[in-house]
Amino acid sequence: MSKRSFASDNNAPIAPEILQAIIDANDGDAVGYGHDELTARAIDRFRAHFGEDTGVYFMFNGTGANVAALSCLVKPWEAVLCPSTAHLQTDECGAFERFTGSKVIPISTSDGKLRPADLEPYLHAGHDEHFPQPRVVTVSQTTEYGNLYEPDELRELCRFAHERGLLVHVDGARIANAAAALKTTPRAITKDLGVDVLTFGGTKNGLMLGEAACFFKPELGAEAMPFARKQAMQLASKMRYISAQFEALLTGDRWLKYASHANEMAERLLAGVRDIPGVEVTRPVRANAIFAKMDRTAIARAQERFFFYTFDESLPEVRWMTHWATTETDVDAFVGALREATTR
Repeated sequence: MSKRSFASDNNAPIAPEILQAIIDANDGDAVGYGHDELTARAIDRFRAHFGEDTGVYFMFNGTGANVAALSCLVKPWEAVLCPSTAHLQTDECGAFERFTGSKVIPISTSDGKLRPADLEPYLHAGHDEHFPQPRVVTVSQTTEYGNLYEPDELRELCRFAHERGLLVHVDGARIANAAAALKTTPRAITKDLGVDVLTFGGTKNGLMLGEAACFFKPELGAEAMPFARKQAMQLASKMRYISAQFEALLTGDRWLKYASHANEMAERLLAGVRDIPGVEVTRPVRANAIFAKMDRTAIARAQERFFFYTFDESLPEVRWMTHWATTETDVDAFVGALREATTR
């Protein structure tokens, strides 16, 4: 059980401060479904970061948080525009379409990032009853390719969308890693740029489980979101155990500590593999993900010692991810395994 993997930050253990917060919450009774003191305190923490008018709704997982939040923004005949690589499109088993009756329209991009020019062709299709009507743009920060939207890029995307009557949602499963990499705050790269709704990830940054949908314009979710969360089966009866984790994460900038460490370990890994013959890093390394091409035989050899995914079988391209608990020793051992796998 102690073996480290480089497959996903989902594989990380719970951070000790977060685990302690769960233990501390396990004292006596508390009113269920979020009507408890811990949940109130956790919501206050979010509002201290994002503003007093932020609507905050805790949920179990990223798919549920994305789907429930987006369901409040669209009618069944409306559509969400996203990169073709978006988690909403590729890894959520059609949950959004099934739950909402609305359509996801995937847009191919070279790097997994959407820009106004990518959206433009999709805004001039039919406007009558034969066509789903674009309503929301959703992007991921960090992206599924480990890249980042620079603040100016996301600001321009929000401006473009709003001028055309569209809303903007950010899947922030790794929003902490993005903010750490950009040396700023989660608010500065979401709400302050014009983002309407953020799914704030906790599971990939030290929590046992837990995501938060943050509505920066209360009118978008104040009426619908409580009901959408319940219908999406994301309303925790023992909410205090999710809330306690978020209160701990947002106290003393632990979110930044965990994310910064994950990013630093990715930089160490990148430095270690740069000179390995047979390893070709394929994408910019901006946060805690590294993509690389390797020989299939070398991949299989390395996977005998460390677990990681082949991201694109056709190349083949692998993905290595670090997390809050990855150590320098872990990274150095993995670099050694990769070097051996490519040379023997």
